[in-house]
Amino acid sequence: MPGFAIVRADDVDDPYAGTDVPGEFRRLTDALGTEQLAVTLIRVPPHSDFEQGTGHTHSEVEELYIVAKGTITFRCGEDVSKVAAPAVVRVSPGTVRSHRNEGDEPVEIWAVSVKGHHDATKVDDFWEASPDARQTR
Repeated sequence: MPGFAIVRADDVDDPYAGTDVPGEFRRLTDALGTEQLAVTLIRVPPHSDFEQGTGHTHSEVEELYIVAKGTITFRCGEDVSKVAAPAVVRVSPGTVRSHRNEGDEPVEIWAVSVKGHHDATKVDDFWEASPDARQTR
């Protein structure tokens, strides 16, 4: 195997295709054959709450969210911020986080973390529904 890999995100399956979850969640980790990193492309259509009011946290994993396109509303702990591309959001282990697209343009963010830790914990009712992020696919 060569010391590199090239993978088109659109060639990787989206497990939420055909569901009520708005947007796409394309895990590229296996397709890339990464040894140390986990990489996921998250696309959030206009006026959509990808996590649908929930949040999540990791007990050991630090994550980077690279905002590549659009403006996303992030909640990290109690802080809510609008983050416009190009930008990066770092979230420490133990910090509850979520994001939604309250705008008129699609959003693309890349989640990058260490590979192999499956310590995600879902947090129900993390924040109230947003009238600007309705639940449609």
